[in-house]
Amino acid sequence: MKTNIFTGIAGLVLGTILTGVIGFYSLPGLMMLEDETAYDFETTVQVFEEKVKEGGWSVLTTHDMKETLKNHGHDVMNVKIFELCSSKYSAEILKLDDERIVTPLMPCRVAIYEKSDGKTYIARMDSELMARPFGGVINDVMQQAASEIEDVIVQVLR
Repeated sequence: MKTNIFTGIAGLVLGTILTGVIGFYSLPGLMMLEDETAYDFETTVQVFEEKVKEGGWSVLTTHDMKETLKNHGHDVMNVKIFELCSSKYSAEILKLDDERIVTPLMPCRVAIYEKSDGKTYIARMDSELMARPFGGVINDVMQQAASEIEDVIVQVLR
């Protein structure tokens, strides 16, 4: 009887540890989304900016990381990070005190970059997944915003 209890406890502990390790190493792949585009870097950027505006969003700023790092003596491939905003979603989050906790996730960010394989990619955080644990207004607003951004990205990937 003691052996069965010990075996059961050891199995439970081992299973918990194994689940934690697998989850830890899987999490980055779940939190970030990346898609290869059919266009070169410049065309992808141009099409993306057009589709963002057509979708009713604003590009608040664009970080040209290649240029920024070049000014610091580094040479990297093309990378642009876009900060996107939709006032209807931002206002829903910012008008409520308890929801302001997610402001570090604002504005929405999307990156377009090249890799050494010569292809161009679009990456972003999986906002739908990130929103779920918050529930309530945060989840509802982030789900809607994420869906709209994904619609824009799908149009760029065509």
